[in-house]
Amino acid sequence: MFEKILYPTDFSDVSKKALNYFSQLKDAGTKEIVVLHVIDEKGIDAVSRYGSGSADTIIGRMEAEAREEGRKIEKKLKESGFHVKMRIERGIPFKEILKVEEEEGISLIVIGSHGKTNIEEMLLGSVSEKVIRKSRNPVLVVKR
Repeated sequence: MFEKILYPTDFSDVSKKALNYFSQLKDAGTKEIVVLHVIDEKGIDAVSRYGSGSADTIIGRMEAEAREEGRKIEKKLKESGFHVKMRIERGIPFKEILKVEEEEGISLIVIGSHGKTNIEEMLLGSVSEKVIRKSRNPVLVVKR
């Protein structure tokens, strides 16, 4: 039923909590998990403007950290018997999630209810809420 799952993660505690649900989904026929981390472009400009280093340097560090964290998740999922594909994208998180959903032929999205930016989510609406409204497929939201 849910052969290919998209797992967007910002590596927050609640997104990691979603990992606990994959073993149950394996019993429902899940074979492949696409792990997606989106580097938010909105934050890059501000950090490069007011922080130290160029945007390219900052993005490079963020991508390296995402690959490192992603490898840990990938290892855990492979040990559970899943085929795993890791993607790191740049853009607006909810738009990139929906784009990858389409490109990969996803049948279910598993996402945490809150990420690392709780204040922004309260003001602008959360990434998970936008994904729920605009996704073409079912979305499993994992609460804190």
